[in-house]
Amino acid sequence: MTAATTPSQTVGPFFSLGLDWEDGPAVVAEGAPGAVWLRGRVLDGAGEGIPDALVETWQAGPDGTLAAGFRGFGRCGTDAGGRWAIRTVKPGVVEPGSAPHLAVAVFARGLLKHVVTRLYFADEAAANATDAVLAALDGDARATLIAPAAEDGYRFDIRLQGPGETAFFAI
Repeated sequence: MTAATTPSQTVGPFFSLGLDWEDGPAVVAEGAPGAVWLRGRVLDGAGEGIPDALVETWQAGPDGTLAAGFRGFGRCGTDAGGRWAIRTVKPGVVEPGSAPHLAVAVFARGLLKHVVTRLYFADEAAANATDAVLAALDGDARATLIAPAAEDGYRFDIRLQGPGETAFFAI
């Protein structure tokens, strides 16, 4: 008897069924001092938006710590076009030699394990120039972690593979 090949199976889509929650995108309340939106798209190798992915962010507060009353954690599922948005504040510097940044995790169909990256701010050029993590990356990879300013915050597209793939970290 010959063993048959088992067809491949992707994970999901199921994120919107249990991992997304109503105030997940609201790290800070609307109108909070310094509130900004982080917006972007999760893209596949062809540049198409990935529906039903999930973006999580973790960060320090504006003073570089996790002070009482600051959640520091955001979670947003993507829509049909792969768009996500989280309202937060810019974090402070956590330790000398690091620039203000957020840790970002992406969960998506076809990924058996989430991927992790960082989001840095384009208007923090001096701090970014001294950041040890950014310095360890080549220029093209470094550019994928820098979020340019937008009308009401910052834009951060996450490309999971292909040309312009976001730099991800093995953790």
